[in-house]
Amino acid sequence: MKHKVAGIVLIIGSLYYIIAEAISATFFKASLTNTYIFHTISELGIPNGNSPLFWLMNSAFILIGLTLIFGYFYKFKDNIIKNKMVCSILALITALGVIIVGLIHGGNPLTSGYHTLGAVMAILGGNILIVLISRSINDFGFYQKITLVLGIFGVIVFWIMFFNIESIYMPVFERLSVYTLIIWSFLTGVCLFGEKF
Repeated sequence: MKHKVAGIVLIIGSLYYIIAEAISATFFKASLTNTYIFHTISELGIPNGNSPLFWLMNSAFILIGLTLIFGYFYKFKDNIIKNKMVCSILALITALGVIIVGLIHGGNPLTSGYHTLGAVMAILGGNILIVLISRSINDFGFYQKITLVLGIFGVIVFWIMFFNIESIYMPVFERLSVYTLIIWSFLTGVCLFGEKF
C-alpha cells in the first residue's frame, strides 16, 4: 500500500508541475513559443504584470518539492541499498531548493541570490541525486538505466546553462535540466505504484 500511495503522490506532483507551467506560460505576456524559448521558468513565478498566474507557477515549485520529500522518505528510500545517507541528504537539498525557488522570487536584487541558490540546489542537486540513485539500487535494470541517462543529461545541460548564462537560449537549457527531474519523478511514481521495485 505504501508503494501505491508514494507513487500516486509523485505522479500527481509531476503532472501538476507540467500542467501548471503550461498554463502559466500560456498567460505570460509573450507568445507561448517565445515564453518557452526565451523566458526562464523563474520568470513565470515573478509577481508582476508579465506573469498574471505567478502564484500557480510558485505553487508548482512548492508542491513538487513537498512531493519529493514525501515520496522519497515515505517509501522510495527503502529501495536504496548503498549511499543511503548521501541520497537522503541530496533529496532534502533538492526538495528544499525547489521550495525556496517557489517562496523567494527571482528578479529582486535583494533576494535574487537566495533564489539562485535554491535553483542550484534543486537542479544540480537533483540531477546528481538521480545519478547516485541509479548506482545505489541493487538491480541495474530498465528503471536504473533511464534514471542514469536522465541524471547525466541533466548535469551536462546544467553546466552548459551555467557557462552560457547570458545566452538568449539559456531558458531552453534550464528547462531541459529541470525536466529530467520531473520525468524521473513521474517515472518513479509509476514504478512505485506498479510495485516494480
